[in-house]
Amino acid sequence: MTDFKDEHTKVMEAVERFSSRLNPNENIISIILAAGHGKRIKSEISKMLHTIWGKPSILRVSDSVKQGLNVQNQIIVVGKKGKEVIEALGEKRNTCYAYQKDQKGTGHAAKTALDTLPAELNKKIKAIFVFPGDMGLISSEAVEKVKDDFFHSNYDMIIMTGKYYGNPMENYYGRVVRVPRLDINGNVSPNAGEVIEIIEFKDILNIDDEKGYTVAHKERKYHLSKKELLETGEFNAGVYGFKSESLISNINTIKSDNVQSEIYLTDLVSILNKSGFQVGISEADDNEAILGFNVKSVLKTMQSIACKRIYNRLKDIITITDEEDFFIDDQVVERIIELDKQGNALDIAIESGVYIGPNVHLNKGLHLDKNAVIKGNVEIGEGTFIGTGCTMDTYENQKIVVGKGCQFLTGTVIRGNVAIGDNVRIESGVRITGSDEYPVVIEPNVLIKGITYIFGSIVEEGVEIEHCVLKTKRVIAIRRKNGTIQPIRYFLPLPVGLDSLEML
Repeated sequence: MTDFKDEHTKVMEAVERFSSRLNPNENIISIILAAGHGKRIKSEISKMLHTIWGKPSILRVSDSVKQGLNVQNQIIVVGKKGKEVIEALGEKRNTCYAYQKDQKGTGHAAKTALDTLPAELNKKIKAIFVFPGDMGLISSEAVEKVKDDFFHSNYDMIIMTGKYYGNPMENYYGRVVRVPRLDINGNVSPNAGEVIEIIEFKDILNIDDEKGYTVAHKERKYHLSKKELLETGEFNAGVYGFKSESLISNINTIKSDNVQSEIYLTDLVSILNKSGFQVGISEADDNEAILGFNVKSVLKTMQSIACKRIYNRLKDIITITDEEDFFIDDQVVERIIELDKQGNALDIAIESGVYIGPNVHLNKGLHLDKNAVIKGNVEIGEGTFIGTGCTMDTYENQKIVVGKGCQFLTGTVIRGNVAIGDNVRIESGVRITGSDEYPVVIEPNVLIKGITYIFGSIVEEGVEIEHCVLKTKRVIAIRRKNGTIQPIRYFLPLPVGLDSLEML
C-alpha cells in the first residue's frame, strides 16, 4: 500500500508541475488516452514512450492532433508509469495532464479527463475529440479529415473507422455493426447502413456459435451470426468526435458488463442511438495512419512504415542508398524539402546506417558514408564528406559548425563546442572535443591525421598536425623561409601521476 501511495503522489506531483493553463477562448478540446502501460509489449518502458521514427508515440499523436484540429487545448490521460510519460512530454502549451489511477477502460479514462476541466471552460466547449496515444503514425491530415467530417455533418458522435482485409481472427479491433438490409422478420429496413454499435473482438468470441447475436435499433430487431461479426471488415480505429453535450451527459451511463469488465467508450454508440442522438462514421483514407501497437512486432511494422514514408518524401530530392536502413529526423526532412524548393540541385548522398538527429543543418553536396552519426546542434557546410562511422554530437547548449569542402575520414569523432573552417581534412582516428569553457577552433586548410586528440584548442590556418595530444593549446602557424608552414608532429604532454605507479 505504501509503494502505491508513493507512486500516486509522484504522478500527481508531476501532473501539477507540468500541466499548463487551458485557453478559455477555445471551444474545442482533444483528449489523448495514454494510461495503458502495455503488458503485451513486454517492456519496463511505458508503451506510450516507445518511439516511432525517433519520437515517443504519445508525442507524435499529441502534435498531430493539435496541428490537425488547429486547436491547442489538450488533456493527456496517464496511468501506470505516468510520471515518466509526463516528464518525457514536459510542459506543453495549453496542455494539462489527468491521472487515471485505476485502469477501468477507455470510458473511464475519458471521464477522468473531463473531470479535470475547469468549470468555466466546461460550459464553453462545443466539441471533444478523443485519440489513443499509441497511434503514432496518425498524420495531421487524418486528424483534419475527422474534424471536417464531424463539422460537416449533424452527428452527435463520429467514429473513425478502417478496413481490415486479412484473417478475421487476427483482427483484434472492435467491429462496427451496421443495420443489415433485412430485419429479423425478413423485412427491408429503412435504416440500412446506419451504425448500431461497436462490439469488441473479445466480446464477439464470447458469443454462442449457435445463437448468434440479436440487437435492436429504432424499434426493429436484427440478427447477425458470430461468423458475420468476425468477418466484418470495418473496424473501430479508436478515434472519436463528440458534441460536448452528448459525451458529458452520457459518460456516466456506461456499464462494465463485458468480458473484460471495463467501461468501454465504444458503448456510447449504442447508448446515444437509444437516446435519440445521431452517430456516424468517418472512414480513414489511410489504414496505416490508424495503426496502434500492443506488441513489439506491430511496433516494428510501424517503424518500417514510418521509414518508408520518409524515403518516399526524399527519394527524388537526395540519394538514399538503402531505403530500409537510415534515420533522418522529421525536422531535418522538412529543412531538406525547403532547400529543394529553392530550385537548386542538392546532391546530398546518404549511405546505409546513417543517423541524422534533430537540429542538424545539412547543405548541398554533402556525402554521409556508412553508419555516420550526426546529432545535436550541428551545421555542415557545402561539399563536405563525412566518412564511415564518423560521429558528431553536442549537448543542448553546444554547437558544431563545419565549413565548406571539409573531409572527415573513417571513425573521426567531433564533440561539443567546435568550429571548423573551410577545406579542413581530418583523417581516421582523430578525436576532437570542445567544452563550454574551452571550445575548439580549427581554422581553414588544416590537416589533422594519425592518432590525434585535441581538446579545447585553437589551430591556426594551414597547420598540419600528426600523432599529437593537444589540450588547451594554441597551435600557431609558423611559416618557414620557403613559405611552408611548420607541421606539428608527435607532441605528447608529460605524464601526470607517475608516483602512483610501481613495478609488479
